[in-house]
Amino acid sequence: MRWVFVGASTIAAQYMIGAVRSQAGHDVSWIVSGSEARVGEWAKSHEIPDATTDLAKALADNDASAVYISSTNEKHHAQAMAAIEAGKHVLCEKPLAMSLRDAIEMTGAARNAGVVFATNHHLRCSGSHRKIRELIAQGRIGQVLSLRIFHAVHLPQHLQGWRINDASAGGGVIPDITVHDADVARFLLGEDPVDVVAQMATSGMGDGVEDSAMSAWMMPSGAMVMSHESFTHPFAGSGLEVHGSEGSIFARGVMTQEPLGEIEIVTAEGREPVLYSSHPLYEQGVADFVDAVAGQGRPAADGIDGIKSLAVAHAVREAAQSGTRVTIDYGGF
Repeated sequence: MRWVFVGASTIAAQYMIGAVRSQAGHDVSWIVSGSEARVGEWAKSHEIPDATTDLAKALADNDASAVYISSTNEKHHAQAMAAIEAGKHVLCEKPLAMSLRDAIEMTGAARNAGVVFATNHHLRCSGSHRKIRELIAQGRIGQVLSLRIFHAVHLPQHLQGWRINDASAGGGVIPDITVHDADVARFLLGEDPVDVVAQMATSGMGDGVEDSAMSAWMMPSGAMVMSHESFTHPFAGSGLEVHGSEGSIFARGVMTQEPLGEIEIVTAEGREPVLYSSHPLYEQGVADFVDAVAGQGRPAADGIDGIKSLAVAHAVREAAQSGTRVTIDYGGF
């Protein structure tokens, strides 16, 4: 399968080109970017044969059947809709869109066109998160009572830009990281948050968007989730804890793009280190997407998963802005 990459992004360069090329018979044929100077140099650096600023030109290539979108957030909807209309399968970065309505439209259009549409939620592709989900499902910690996700990092200088300065492009820690943590909670616990309370802050790192957020979510089962995201914490570390009636799972360093971190389960029998697969996250995500295109299973995270993580993130921001508890609107899903 030949791929069109839309967005000459850091994530595309560092992870996704390699993930696509790791699949037998797959390669990237096109790179599309708004900057003519950048797109040509980027294509040369990554040995991509065709480069253009014209998305329609790349989508007209009948030999390319998949599109990966990693442009800034405000562009996702129009680019995905164009790709779907061209009959391409689409793997889109999170958040799917700026609004829930647009995300729902993208997912519905793909369904009507009969193409695979997926959200690139990489954390659920990790061996660590899949192992934690397995432990919970096996009842190793009994009934889940709470989940704590701490995902406060220091955003590197080369990634700052629009993420901390441009609300119109979808900047802010909530669309960048909270949306990931919403997917993690849904993936691990197998249920959707009902409502949220939240606060957010701006430290001065950027301009016009939040760079830290804390929120608490109530799950239908009665379990509570506490989530902390930030761009401003250089030494906080990241991870998650799942606490149940019969035990707890402690996972440190597992909220990254690499297959890293340590997991420990604690029960009445004592403490036990947990081993897990160290496969590359993005390769797993692309492999699951490729299988779905072949009619063998589903993507790691589909369009509905993307809709729901976006809905939680929107509710967190609304709750922080209003100072009130917000019921999450999933748009009928």
